Amino acid sequence: MSHPASAKLDRIAARYAAKSKVSAMSFAIEQPATGFTWGYGDIHQPFFIASITKLYTVAMIMQLRDERALTFDTRAAELLGEETMRGLNVHGGHDHGSAITVRELLSHTSGLPDYFEQKHPDGTTVLSNMLRTDEGWAFEDLIERVRAMPSPFAPSTPGKALYSDINYDLLGRIIEVATSSSYAHAIRKRVIEPLGLHDWLFAPGTLDRYEEVASVLHGRTPLHIPKTIACSFPASGAVVSTPADQVRFLRAFITGELFSVHYLTEMTAHWNSVFSRLEPLDYGIGIMRFTIPRWLSPFAQIPEMIGHSGSFGTVLYHIPERDLYISGTVNQMQPRSLPYPLLTRLVAQFR
Repeated sequence: MSHPASAKLDRIAARYAAKSKVSAMSFAIEQPATGFTWGYGDIHQPFFIASITKLYTVAMIMQLRDERALTFDTRAAELLGEETMRGLNVHGGHDHGSAITVRELLSHTSGLPDYFEQKHPDGTTVLSNMLRTDEGWAFEDLIERVRAMPSPFAPSTPGKALYSDINYDLLGRIIEVATSSSYAHAIRKRVIEPLGLHDWLFAPGTLDRYEEVASVLHGRTPLHIPKTIACSFPASGAVVSTPADQVRFLRAFITGELFSVHYLTEMTAHWNSVFSRLEPLDYGIGIMRFTIPRWLSPFAQIPEMIGHSGSFGTVLYHIPERDLYISGTVNQMQPRSLPYPLLTRLVAQFR
């Protein structure tokens, strides 16, 4: 298996880093089969990984499955209580909240609305509020917000899926109940410390570390939202990491170091479109897939990538066909597509 010279990757990355909307870009690549490693920018600079946090949550749910604390078919209400799940999915005149399972939360097939970008009855979204002012949202606030929104479909409706952060907020609460600890404690003891990572969960107790983290832009506007990140969605978007540690984490996730490796076959057996069908991102059970149709890349076939992306311009993917692990950030929310041309260009250099 051949790989390009680092100088070629450097040139591609440097051209991309010079784009006006890119902020503090850093990327890391490893190819274990050849021992090849490459980095651009400061690969030890902490950054907000945003929704890549969900993979950490998935790893802990899989560990709890290994420990027989739950199964994919366990109803969330069995662990969180019927009252917590009441009214979260009301569709067709029926309340389906108590029927939602761990599998449906992991795969975004629960039918729960997306509080982050869908409009609340008052016309706002959590995203619009976040861009206007820095305020924390308690778990209970987010639950009530979801209850006030229409559910797009009943759980496990064939062919239906919708990416919604509340699915992983609920999984985070399940981890807390099952481990009798905080999410911050669980992620530290179950993932960060065993792998020797320098990651941390950005939480109320670490607000004073905000300036250590690479700044994020929304278009040309710098974001300053420490309270929003620290207090609102620990299990769906609050981990701080580095490109180097992200690669280390994903290798452990893929190779069975964190949970039984045979689970990955089940997790990647079926994919649903969770955004627009025009977007090249699909979801399995707790994992995202990025694919480029051949007609969009006629001169170089881009292989399937599995891992996760985040709304702050973050990517973390494994490319099984080429034994690659790639992590990076452009620290930019808009346009959402910004990191993907670079991701595909870098991967295309490997044959």
